[in-house]
Formats: sequence, C-alpha cells, structure tokens
Amino acid sequence: MASISESYELIKSQIECAAEKSGRNPEEIELVAVSKTWPIETVSELVECGHKIFGENKVQELEVKSPSLSSSIRWHFIGHLQKNKVRKVLPLAETIHSVDSFDIAERINTIAHKLGLFPKIYIQVNHSNESTKFGFSPEELSQSFDSLIQLDRIEIEGLMIIPPFDPDPEKVRPEFSALRELRDKLEQRNGIKLPSLSMGMSNDFHVAIEEGSTSVRIGSSIFGKRKVIKPIRME
Repeated sequence: MASISESYELIKSQIECAAEKSGRNPEEIELVAVSKTWPIETVSELVECGHKIFGENKVQELEVKSPSLSSSIRWHFIGHLQKNKVRKVLPLAETIHSVDSFDIAERINTIAHKLGLFPKIYIQVNHSNESTKFGFSPEELSQSFDSLIQLDRIEIEGLMIIPPFDPDPEKVRPEFSALRELRDKLEQRNGIKLPSLSMGMSNDFHVAIEEGSTSVRIGSSIFGKRKVIKPIRME
C-alpha cells in the first residue's frame, strides 16, 4: 500500500500528464485534497508534503481541523451548505464550491457584509437534474445569473458539478463539457469572466482536466479508502 506522500506525488504527476495531453499548463490546475472524515494526524502527513489546499464537506469537521492545523492552509468548503451554517463557515473557508441556490448565495453575501469578508464561490450546477443532488439546473442558473452577479460581497470563481458516478470516466465526459459550454455562454451573455471550473474527482479527474477543469477535488486517491468514523465531538 502506497504512503500518502507517494500517492500525492503520483496524483500530481497524473494531473500534469492530463494537462499536457490537452495542451494546458499544469500550474493552471488546483488540487483540493479532500480530507473529510480523516483525522488531523492523517491530514498532517499531507501538510508535511507541502500541500496547502484542503476540502471539507462538514462544518463540524472544519471547525475542529482549521484551528488544529497550520494557519497557512487554505480551506475550501465542498459540501451542501445550510443557511444556518454560513456564519460558521465564512471565517474558516476561503472558497465555497457548493453554492446551490440563490437563497444561499444571498445569505453568504449578507453574512460576508457583516464579517467584512469577500468569499470566493462556485455555483453548483445539477446538469442532469438528479433528485439526490443539489444545484441549479442550467435553466435556473441562466434566469438567476443577473441577480447573482449583483451580490457585491461574493467573488464568483466559476461553476462546479458533481456528475453521476460511473466506473468509466468517459461516460461522464459530456457532463464536464456541458458545464464548460454553460460557463462560456454565461461569460458571453454577461460580458464577465468566470475563470474556474470545479470538476473532477478521484475516478474521473483526468477527463475533467481535458474538458477544462481548473480545480479537482481528490480524496481517496491520496488518503486511501475512507473508514467509517465516529462523529467529531465539539466539547
């Protein structure tokens, strides 16, 4: 079984190869190491390798890990965010990948005003309209986008997608290309830049990079298969 440092170096090499295959600069692609469910000791191993960008999907875990690890870490929140958790997340996470409704974007904007922050966000798109996933449909996003770009305390980096899982990553390539095309249409229609696409995980990041991803969210290929753990207690 490979060590975390070995797996990390392998993933970086694979990202570089996928970028070069599509004629892109590997430095354009951000690796978000998904540390959800992993204990602080395990995350620390990757920090010692020099990695700085980590993703969490639970507010409770982020609250525990953020003050316990290096202040140089850039935390990204990648899970479904409830309105009543926004105030807790904003001081800890520099980027939120999962803004899945106008209501949550508006709430983030309001709290950011109060806290004096300018969080970066991705708009989550549910391109296949899966009932088990959150996110704007392409039609909803087109209708809401004018209002979204009027929110003055959020920086919209781009779009994010979680495609249906398929063991064959080529089967989800159309999801990635459709997100890129939607981004391009929004840019052209609104005369703005959305420079980033958050798409691609352990199983399919190679294809996502070929389709224009600038941020890949990778956990199990670095840390290994997740184990079921008891919830972190706050007291």
